Amino acid sequence: MTDATAGSRLRGNSIGLAHIVFFVVAAAAPMTAVVGATPPAFAFGNGTGVPGAFVLAGLLYLVFSVGYTAMTPYISGAGGFFSYISRGMGAAAGVGGALMALLAYFAIQIGIYALFAVFMAATLAPYGIELPWWVWSLVVLGVVVYFGRRNIAISGRILGACMLAELAILLLLDIAILFHGGGPEGLTLSGFRPSEVLAPGLGVSMVFVLGAYVGFEATAIFAEEAHRPERTIPRATYVAVLLITLFYAFSTWAISQYYGPSQVRGAAEASLEGFYFDAAADLLGPWSVTVMNLLLLTSLFACLLSFHNTLNRYFYTLARESLIWRKLAHIHPEHGSPHMAGLVQAGLVAVILIAFAIGGADPYMTVFSWMAGLAVLAILATQILVSASVIRFFRINTHRRSVWVVLVAPVLATLGLLAAFALVSGNISMLTGSESAIVLAFPLLVIATGLGGALIAWGIKARNPALYSNLGRSFD
Repeated sequence: MTDATAGSRLRGNSIGLAHIVFFVVAAAAPMTAVVGATPPAFAFGNGTGVPGAFVLAGLLYLVFSVGYTAMTPYISGAGGFFSYISRGMGAAAGVGGALMALLAYFAIQIGIYALFAVFMAATLAPYGIELPWWVWSLVVLGVVVYFGRRNIAISGRILGACMLAELAILLLLDIAILFHGGGPEGLTLSGFRPSEVLAPGLGVSMVFVLGAYVGFEATAIFAEEAHRPERTIPRATYVAVLLITLFYAFSTWAISQYYGPSQVRGAAEASLEGFYFDAAADLLGPWSVTVMNLLLLTSLFACLLSFHNTLNRYFYTLARESLIWRKLAHIHPEHGSPHMAGLVQAGLVAVILIAFAIGGADPYMTVFSWMAGLAVLAILATQILVSASVIRFFRINTHRRSVWVVLVAPVLATLGLLAAFALVSGNISMLTGSESAIVLAFPLLVIATGLGGALIAWGIKARNPALYSNLGRSFD
């Protein structure tokens, strides 16, 4: 075991562009996002305009990426948002942003562990294997920890295989719809027309659509381990956003053509669970439903492994900064991974899952839906801080970037993300399926988490000015 305090770092030059894209797109879980999240968007949102909503979200995140990637050459550590915000707005804001990012990734992985248990139980129940949901959650947690502590390239290969299989079966369905000539109304450009995209219900659709992008921004987390990070991280960010946008927009357009633009809302309302499976059984045959069910499980596993690796690196960075227990910065001597951070955060996950189980919480309606809503709000708040940090960073540092890169794009991204945060806050009950006072307080909880981080940082400044002045810089 290597002690981080002795100057150890994560193993550099371990991963390239493809690995990082696999990590972040796998975190977005294509199968889960398309099959699980888009039917409610069709049913309760702007209906046939859902494909265009993905285009709008993609444009927002491409604009966000302009400033985000411009700052990448100045960030070389594994701190991700923490490093960006600290360098732009100071250590206090950086700690606040880091805590909001931790809240987002921790919440989403708790929700996904519960969702995995739901689908695993449904898959094995016909074979007479029935166990409490939390058992499946803890089993897959153990598998995730095993792979998370090994060399990161191994995780990248696993995530790549899972992601390619998910994309392949969904693409096969899309192509089958095209060869079938669409549905009762044929093939049209419906779904991208402004009158359909901007129709009533767009706000509700954007709640589900924005949730499908959670995870793409994690590219910067892998800067310390990436080959030529100054070039790899920006490219990986743009590739991930474009891949998610084009694939999700195409897949949702294809399924709307299958049912027919005028009937797609009704079809989604009639069967949220069978919306894609019914189309696959009709065009590809019953085998495809079995395959899609299995790939849904691998999609969730890939998502968990990706968020586990991301969280490990946040804990590792905070430990290196002496903000939390220093032993969490220990590096595995063989695999070069932050394995102590992985063990500790996995222990926290187990405690929370068991607490939900003891409380009798429903794994889908409560654990997954609540945690997904909280995660979307927290990640949007963190992204707002990052965009604001980009603006300030380039105002106080010399550079040769254009006004578009250092000011116009970050301002537009900040305004767009603020609007998205307000939109999701206003529709949080729709996203979570709950009117609970706890759920309605999620926006305030996210803001309080950020402010709490800032207070912690100011406390450090009062007690240890030297430590405070170096926060966010120890990896540069």
